[in-house]
Amino acid sequence: MMLLPVVLFTDWLVLLLVVVIALTVWYVRRKEHLRTPWRRVAHSKSGMVGLTVLLVFVVIGLLDSLHFRPQLPNPDPNAKAAYAVEVLSVLDVALDTLRARREKTYSAPLATHLYAKETIELGDGRQAREYPRLKHGGSHLADPEQDFTPDVIQRVLWGAAAGTLAWAVLTALLCALLARRRGADIDTAWSAIWRGETEVPWNAILVTAGVLLVGTAVIVSLGAGYFVFGTDKVGQDVLYQALKSIRTALVIGTLTTLVMLPFAIGFGIMAGYFGGWIDDAIQYVYTTLNSIPGVLLIAAMVLLVQLYIDTHPESYPTSMQRADLRLLFLCFILGVTTWTGLCRLLRGETLKLKELEYIQAALAFGVSHARIIMRHILPNVMHIVLISVVMEFSALVLAEAVLSYVGVGVDPSMNSFGTMINNARLEMAREPMVWWSLAAAFVFMFVLVLAANLFADAVRDAFDPRIRSRALTLERLRQLAAAAGSGRSAERAA
Repeated sequence: MMLLPVVLFTDWLVLLLVVVIALTVWYVRRKEHLRTPWRRVAHSKSGMVGLTVLLVFVVIGLLDSLHFRPQLPNPDPNAKAAYAVEVLSVLDVALDTLRARREKTYSAPLATHLYAKETIELGDGRQAREYPRLKHGGSHLADPEQDFTPDVIQRVLWGAAAGTLAWAVLTALLCALLARRRGADIDTAWSAIWRGETEVPWNAILVTAGVLLVGTAVIVSLGAGYFVFGTDKVGQDVLYQALKSIRTALVIGTLTTLVMLPFAIGFGIMAGYFGGWIDDAIQYVYTTLNSIPGVLLIAAMVLLVQLYIDTHPESYPTSMQRADLRLLFLCFILGVTTWTGLCRLLRGETLKLKELEYIQAALAFGVSHARIIMRHILPNVMHIVLISVVMEFSALVLAEAVLSYVGVGVDPSMNSFGTMINNARLEMAREPMVWWSLAAAFVFMFVLVLAANLFADAVRDAFDPRIRSRALTLERLRQLAAAAGSGRSAERAA
């Protein structure tokens, strides 16, 4: 079957972001002064645990960014190829079982029957109100009441065994690699990893990877026969919706940063370095932006974008392309409205840096302003930029959920955590209450934001000079206290 590649606007930006990150890693590896703080990040247990979880989310998001339109079946081999209107991704192919299975309406997690009673006809012709059997969830069970518990236990054990086996293989490969680098045997490498004697906390990384592998294997094993997180109003798998929402959260958190950084860095450094009327003008701009309620500004811009899409339907033939354009403009709007905080920080840091002796000496020797900014100011404020960007990611993920909840976020047809929460708002008022859509969105978003915050804390501790100097001072005090204690012990012994 032939495929027609489809590259959305956000796909191009995601590809650009991947290239930028790859070039940054290549550049950092060549500079010792840049590698040093990243080594401190790599030595942090919490930071590496957060990074391990983030990489899993990133892989899912990248798989969901490779889009295509499948070819429609045609009995005439000489006819021109026709392609489906629906745009799919590589993740959709991997989750084809979850995507294709549909029930009639709500069903609870791991349920074998629908969540609401329906009038069904019995074998003797009478009608009764019963919970109908699901078409897919637990359909392999002959007697759900007797076979359900043993079947679930068996699937959990099989999944745990498969995840443990995968973790053992991963651990063996890591031990072999470290043993080869150190010139030691595998047992010595395993002992060093388990005792935490390696520079990189591989023990914490392996424990995290083990939890992820076992959990994923158990979910896959259960998902083959049941709906792990239940189904929504139209009978779609909630687990599938949650996995598809990861790309939207990552796009909001990363692409918004690409929009925010040029405004924040450019205006912040210009205001602090040049001062005068330039500083007054920039302060006026971001003070005015802060005085406008962000939700109102975002709502107005989203409505304008929606009006443009409705008046130019020929430019966006598929619903995916229309939803993607709205997502792109939402990233742009969030970037325009969130650069002011970082701009303030960079302005204050630049005001301090421009009074230092080496910058005053460069001005005295006639060095141009552009060269001073690029060679002296910008490198010395990059730690603030990096810390702010990493910590802003979590706030942007939560902002998308809030905006979609109030109806001014992503397109309703696009999967996102905010859309899931907004739909669950009405489901929570049902009797009996439908709680699993909200729970699934909360669990995935909580894990993503927690992992991002753990990694952000490690980056802040490694790059913030104030924290580093405080840590060095405490370390020197500990050394002095230890030396004084050993000296008093020696005097007593004498």
